[in-house]
Amino acid sequence: MELHLKLIGMLLIMLACSHIAFPKYFKWAKELDSLSLINRQLMYIHTFFVALILMLMGLLCFTSAKDLIETGLGKRISFGLSVFWFIRVLIQFFGYSSALWKGKEFETVIHILFSILWCYLTIIFFMIWLQ
Repeated sequence: MELHLKLIGMLLIMLACSHIAFPKYFKWAKELDSLSLINRQLMYIHTFFVALILMLMGLLCFTSAKDLIETGLGKRISFGLSVFWFIRVLIQFFGYSSALWKGKEFETVIHILFSILWCYLTIIFFMIWLQ
């Protein structure tokens, strides 16, 4: 399990860093131009905090894998993380329209890869809690 948590840590840190590219990739300067200032700033600020929490989760997993596995607090944190990632799995399928990825090769691959990742995170954290 420790190896899984170290891998998860690295993946979450990389995912957090990828958020830096979101504004340019999703063309936010143009796309968000019609929004009010508060809505535009919410997009940037919430994206920052999503990236921050991903970074902190990744650092926790990478630096404290043993504690997450062996301590009561670690197991409770792992249970909370399994719930968090399970909800993310549900959002992947029921929160986003399939029109965003169906029939689009790159988007379909990304959808499948992230679906697998969210399931992997859910299962590993749940298994740690069960031990």
